[in-house]
Amino acid sequence: MINISPASFTQSIANFQSQALSALFNSSSDAKNSDFWATIAPLVSSKPEATNPLTALANSSSINGLSPTGRNLALFDPESAFQMMSVINNKDVSYKAQFSELSQMKAYVSKMQDEGQSLSGITLSTGNDSIKTQLQGFVSEYNSWVERFTPDMQKNGLLADTQAAQVSLYELDQSIKNTFFGVKDDVHGLKDLGMTIDPNTKLAVFDSVKLDNLLATNKQGVVNTLQEFGGNFAKSASLLNADNNFIPNQLNNLNKVIHYIADNKDDLQAEFGTGNLAKPVGQVALALAAYNQTYNT
Repeated sequence: MINISPASFTQSIANFQSQALSALFNSSSDAKNSDFWATIAPLVSSKPEATNPLTALANSSSINGLSPTGRNLALFDPESAFQMMSVINNKDVSYKAQFSELSQMKAYVSKMQDEGQSLSGITLSTGNDSIKTQLQGFVSEYNSWVERFTPDMQKNGLLADTQAAQVSLYELDQSIKNTFFGVKDDVHGLKDLGMTIDPNTKLAVFDSVKLDNLLATNKQGVVNTLQEFGGNFAKSASLLNADNNFIPNQLNNLNKVIHYIADNKDDLQAEFGTGNLAKPVGQVALALAAYNQTYNT
């Protein structure tokens, strides 16, 4: 039997939290996920290795179940283990909420791709009123997208630390601000057509009078600009949702972690205690409810 002191057990817990959980909770690549699997696997393996201090500790005493408060009293420091499991419980909920919200963003990006493709189909024969209506529709859809996900991006928001979400909002915003569309026709991007981004709200603003004036003097320039912009915007949106790119990669990583926790939660709780139940509120609670409705059938 290996003699492990309370101090060494506490240090093992600390190392586990800082290394294994860090790889799990901050994963943004398959490599990090692999590091996590390699670190945590001995804890839930059906063939424990004596060289692993946590596994050796579990083997040093028979575990006859948990206490009424959900602690594993066979451990030297059941409270640290319990708190560690509380972290896992909270992250389990958080990742499900993030998966749900990012899936919603993926769907919105697809809608924005369709809007871009629609603008790229405008031709010289398209009526002026129809051009104006399509631009107004684009502005409305874009603003719905921004209003829907901006709260997620703010500090402590559900997707505040999710690169895939941040890049998505940034890329589409920059497409609208690009002043090179239409330059060969003496047009300087959508701003010359009356569409700009408010620097404070980040919403698109449309001045239809400015569009009318340009249509009256340079309709070919308007059409060419919209075709260039629409095609570029649709391509940007398509790339964000493309296989092995930002959004699908992050969804894949989240899905791996969610299923890993689900597959091993009973073993983890038997070894470290139940942990406190997660109590999500606000955005997390709403997104978690959406996740459960969609995936927990």
